[in-house]
Amino acid sequence: MIERTPEQLARTIRAHALRMVHRAHASHIGTCLSMADLLAVLYGSILRVDPARPGAPGRDRLILSKGHGAAILYAILAEAGFFPVEELATFCASGSRLTGHVNHAVPGVEASTGSLGHDGML
Repeated sequence: MIERTPEQLARTIRAHALRMVHRAHASHIGTCLSMADLLAVLYGSILRVDPARPGAPGRDRLILSKGHGAAILYAILAEAGFFPVEELATFCASGSRLTGHVNHAVPGVEASTGSLGHDGML
């Protein structure tokens, strides 16, 4: 569990997403901002996930069908400890696993999603 209030966590991941999208000259920030509160509550106090064991058999699974919300999902996963927060700076950079559509190569992501994200499943 993340030791911050949902409001604090949502504010933190919104800031991450804004920086990521601005740095990458990417879009879809509205999609990201609209999900911040939901993801903060889920990852902050509801989902049974363990960043040290992202593939644990008894884990809860979140499949984000809004693949354009990749930046905010990556932000919450970083804050939850699935990978270092510093990696968020690589969002949409050449060679980064933090692609513009949700990518299952990222720890804590169950499936590539969004109509363009399905390419990663092949």
